[in-house]
Amino acid sequence: MIPARDCFEPVALLAAGAKLRAAVFAPDAAAKPRGICVLLNGRAEFVEKYFEVIDELRERGLAVATLDWRGQGGSARLVPDNPLKGHIDDFAEYDADLDALMDQIVTPMLAAAQRPIALAHSTGGHILLRYLNRHPDRFAACAFSAPMLMFSTRGQPRWPVRVVTAVMVRAGRARDFVLGGGRDPLTMTFDDQLVTSDRARFQRSQDILVEHPELRLAGPTWGWVAAALRSIARFAGNGYAETITTPVLICGAGHDRICVTDDTRRFARRMPRASYLEIEDAEHEILMERDVFRQRWWSAFDDFMTDHI
Repeated sequence: MIPARDCFEPVALLAAGAKLRAAVFAPDAAAKPRGICVLLNGRAEFVEKYFEVIDELRERGLAVATLDWRGQGGSARLVPDNPLKGHIDDFAEYDADLDALMDQIVTPMLAAAQRPIALAHSTGGHILLRYLNRHPDRFAACAFSAPMLMFSTRGQPRWPVRVVTAVMVRAGRARDFVLGGGRDPLTMTFDDQLVTSDRARFQRSQDILVEHPELRLAGPTWGWVAAALRSIARFAGNGYAETITTPVLICGAGHDRICVTDDTRRFARRMPRASYLEIEDAEHEILMERDVFRQRWWSAFDDFMTDHI
């Protein structure tokens, strides 16, 4: 198999006026073909960070379709004066990104009556849940790694975060970094990051950013946080989770310091066809974690997908 890093050829998408970078990877020729996996990364991530995961999916006989969300990676940045700002006006813009990937790339790849599967992490998982609420029959099954059902407020009550965010947006500062959000990710060290306990995989991502600094993204803006809070509030509504009838596997990280695992667990309980797994001691980026945690993830993924593809 030619590794993903050696056969990566970006594909251009246009989604509601935003230019996106996407990619498609063929399954390993030595594996029995099993269909198409839509791989959705998290906030501030990019295709190259997932080459290892892409190859693991390809070895399972899956073609992989993926993208960089607008405002990050190789897709169009939304704040011209500072491309490091992670901004969005509304999560409906992310909906348009996923619609473009599905309509322009994934659907034309499908055989008659075939449905894809999906693997989504963090914010990508949040966006996929929005999609499943609108289109519960489009995917045969979906797996989630630490989906964002609520982000950590670092020990602070949630209500002041909501109030301050609303005040900052009303004051015309929606495109300003949140407090402490302006740090360049190239200055991040393993000892002060919060997403993985695997030093080598963390450094691998940093090395990609050193080689391709245009891919890096710093913290979110107040506008991004406001948009996230509005979407999270929708998820809390009666009937939202209950409407998602797609079979799903949701994996929570037991030591998540980015998203709130308790909220993930509660949301999964509301879904009619959800299986929930919690990997104790894993940090937020389960797919970028140490092998002891990743092996549990892939075992659960394989068992779950055997029943659906």
